[in-house]
Amino acid sequence: MAHASVGHVHLKVADLERAITFYRDILGFDLNQKFGTQAAFLGAGGYHHHIGLNTWESAGATPPPRGHTGLYHSAFLYPDRPALAAVLKRIVEAGIPLDGAADHGVSEAIYLRDPDGNGVEIYRDRPEKDWPRDNHGELKMGNAPLNLNALLAESP
Repeated sequence: MAHASVGHVHLKVADLERAITFYRDILGFDLNQKFGTQAAFLGAGGYHHHIGLNTWESAGATPPPRGHTGLYHSAFLYPDRPALAAVLKRIVEAGIPLDGAADHGVSEAIYLRDPDGNGVEIYRDRPEKDWPRDNHGELKMGNAPLNLNALLAESP
């Protein structure tokens, strides 16, 4: 699978406008196309869509209960630390609670839930030359706390 990549995530949502507001206004994706009150497609960098949202089977529905199968989270990569800080600032200003934050050595990640209870990770990768490795060159990811106040201080 050397040439495969993840193209998009498509989520069932209860309220299309509420979901669009979260992914566009908070996470910063562009709304590229909307099909009435039933579906929307958002992307970044000119791509047609990284996120599909629909209410085809879920209009007005509630999130699945914890402890059941389903999507753990979708992860969205931001280009650098200031970009991640800007999104975190919007999350904090909107009063959206965080599920956690971690410094994985290779990346810095923040975890939260969208308005429909779907897990969301926003993160930035460190340059590969800075990834932690053992004496044999094997990658050594971690799960250290991420200093959110220091990150917020870098918000433009």
